[in-house]
Amino acid sequence: MTPGPVPAAAAVGRSGIDAADFAWIQEFVRRRTGIVMKAGKEALVLGRLDRRVRHHGLPDFASYVRLLARAEAGQGAVEELRVATDLLTTNETYFFREPQHLELLPRLLPAPPPGRPIRVWSAASSTGEEAWSIALVLADTLGPSGWEIVGTDVSGRVVQTANRGLYPLAAAEKIPRRLLKAYGLKGRGAHEGRFTLRSDLRERVSFREANLIEKLPSLGQFDIVFLRNVLIYFDEDTKRHILRQIHTLIRPGGHLVVGHAESITGLLDGVAPVVPSVYRVEGG
Repeated sequence: MTPGPVPAAAAVGRSGIDAADFAWIQEFVRRRTGIVMKAGKEALVLGRLDRRVRHHGLPDFASYVRLLARAEAGQGAVEELRVATDLLTTNETYFFREPQHLELLPRLLPAPPPGRPIRVWSAASSTGEEAWSIALVLADTLGPSGWEIVGTDVSGRVVQTANRGLYPLAAAEKIPRRLLKAYGLKGRGAHEGRFTLRSDLRERVSFREANLIEKLPSLGQFDIVFLRNVLIYFDEDTKRHILRQIHTLIRPGGHLVVGHAESITGLLDGVAPVVPSVYRVEGG
């Protein structure tokens, strides 16, 4: 889609955003990611993009919107499109979020399949805490082999963070103590105040960029897919599109896990509820 012209809004200062500029940002995010940014997010937009306004030495937010519009039209600063998208689409995440799913995970695992690992996909992995939490559960249940995890996110910036797998010690507070003791490594020297996980776990977890509304890269088939707290950001048609794409990558008898506040009832055929927010793909 070719972006429309940016309204010539009155400057409201670097610390402010007017309705026309916010509407343009809403459409910008929807075009690039499919995410519906609802009204009332003006402070979030300003908070995440203000340093980009300052980085470019611009007098106000309206000037930054015009810079993005020119970039979309192919008139310089194309990399800024990626930067802005990354900043606007990074969502809250933390270790062992919605722990009921992780407690249920061992019961969802299939019998160890001959000749291949059990595969789990964290389909909107952000900075990686969900995927690493799953890794801890799988290592505790299956041992350090026989499984692998793929994490994907639309933001290249957070994918880099996830691949690094290095987090502040404070981020470990929700990890069960016995798992942290068994698999966690405390940083030293330059990494003082941070932690990571054992190398045998890290070898089984990988991250890459993927936009769920576009054609997905070659990811293979999965036994379990975590798509938690993602669908709430999309309209109904986009939800159906995303779910259909993901459904094709889940093996028959596999499972799809969404957020506790989400439901896919009426959005996807060929699945049956197991417990609220967990669905089994029929056919296995």
